[in-house]
Amino acid sequence: MSDKLFDLSGKVILVTGGSRGLGYQMVKAFAERGANLIIASRKLDACEAVAEEVRALGRRALAVACHVGKWAEVERLVDVVYAEFGRIDVLVNNAGMSPAVPSHEVTEELFDKVLGLNFKGPFRLSALVAQRMAAGEGGSIINISSTGGIRPAPQIVPYAGAKAALNAMTVGLAQEYGPKVRVNTISAGPFLTDIAKAWTEDMRQSCANALGRPGQPEEIVTTALYLASPYSTYTTGSLIKVDGGLP
Repeated sequence: MSDKLFDLSGKVILVTGGSRGLGYQMVKAFAERGANLIIASRKLDACEAVAEEVRALGRRALAVACHVGKWAEVERLVDVVYAEFGRIDVLVNNAGMSPAVPSHEVTEELFDKVLGLNFKGPFRLSALVAQRMAAGEGGSIINISSTGGIRPAPQIVPYAGAKAALNAMTVGLAQEYGPKVRVNTISAGPFLTDIAKAWTEDMRQSCANALGRPGQPEEIVTTALYLASPYSTYTTGSLIKVDGGLP
């Protein structure tokens, strides 16, 4: 794809949770514009299937099994990627989970799992990559957050807290590793990804936002391309809402 505005030719981009949903859409968009991709998630076969799609476009692709909530696996992921590619130009922290459970029924195990995948892991991965970016040619880190981190709702309190922490992390890391490293957040609203399969038909057709509907997964792409490209060189420590205009 010829795209002068968002040309990512030769860039090395790591996307966690890149085998489905919003992550998959971003992987495809990056690859179509010339980037080489690392797709990481817990299921290697799913990552490899997406990596084959990327290779079919003439790009390099690496599939890596990684539980982002576990620091040892995150550290191994970074080592594997740098051994293979020598650098990471863009990191997208997309992996996450958002179970809806009444707060009084949340177990310690579930609480730790939600915080681990949505904040603890992305923190460690971002810190490791940002340090190397800052010592090299710089780069961009994109955190995929949620409107839940701004407007907490019932039954997702641990998730909302983790995403609020991710938002705070964005600001702190942007200050700590700038000016060579830019760190930004995409605050995603309701999207019709795999998670939406559990929604009622009314939930799928309408939404309490200005557009009156949930987003299609591909509608995340333009914002991600902006933050990954040189056209956002003066944007860092920012939170960009992509939620259809939730109040």
